[in-house]
Amino acid sequence: MKELLSTYIDEIWHLPILIGMIILITIVIAGITSRVLNAIIKRNREAEDNDDVTSLVFFKRSIIVLIYLAGISFAIYMIPQLRVIAASLLAGAGLLAVAVGFASQAALSNVISGLFIVLFKPYKISDRIEVRTDLTGVVEDINLRHTVIRNFENKRIIIPNSVISNEVVINSNYEDNKICKWIDMGISYDSDIDLAKKIMEEEVLKHPHFVDVRTEEQIEAGDDIVPVRVVMMGESSVNLRAWSWASNPPDAFVMGCDLLESIKKRFDAEGIEIPFPYRTLVYKNNPPKSIEGGENARS
Repeated sequence: MKELLSTYIDEIWHLPILIGMIILITIVIAGITSRVLNAIIKRNREAEDNDDVTSLVFFKRSIIVLIYLAGISFAIYMIPQLRVIAASLLAGAGLLAVAVGFASQAALSNVISGLFIVLFKPYKISDRIEVRTDLTGVVEDINLRHTVIRNFENKRIIIPNSVISNEVVINSNYEDNKICKWIDMGISYDSDIDLAKKIMEEEVLKHPHFVDVRTEEQIEAGDDIVPVRVVMMGESSVNLRAWSWASNPPDAFVMGCDLLESIKKRFDAEGIEIPFPYRTLVYKNNPPKSIEGGENARS
């Protein structure tokens, strides 16, 4: 009797200690793996190798989840009572698998979509993207479930991977960071078009963020370094457009704001008019009495 009691007490104490050790080892392994991968990710960020950063961040999250799942599963397996319950439920495992499959369909879809995003790289961490024409920002994270975008108000936009993978995404950093910024200005029909075009070209060339993207063949052919064209004859203005290039989207935004201001000042100094809209009223019949009375009163 004493031997049975002693064996029972040993089993009672042995099982919690064993499970605790399994959980502790799982946490330690996950922590070490996380630290190692974080160091590698940090080194790649400093080297600006965004392709490796995106893949490593996704791999890190995946491997940490797998480590915890393996540790928890092993700990559960060590409990004899749960083994018996699992064996008794084996007959209904097929039905349970179907139920779990339906319940986790959205989660699994997000994981698979996230994997495809990391593999095919329509965008990656630190890319500037636009989704649905009203969601714009920098990709901050791609994890197993969703993509995190930081917009320019420093707010985070959380989009499930299965949703964003089915959207049209405008990526400003895909393959090439250079971006063309259109500078549109309207001048009056009485203004000197050639002078206005010259002013716009000079202001673009003076800006520190402007870059020359012409190929050697285009330079030899004498193509304009800053093309300026008349793009539309508006109701009250002649609309001009200058093509200005910057090395990245942030520089292009700053350059666009600066050029609108500097060109406006040059137009004012050179006598180039930026007109207000004009309206011509034509009365086919006699004007209304209210207008006639107003005119007589003024006269």
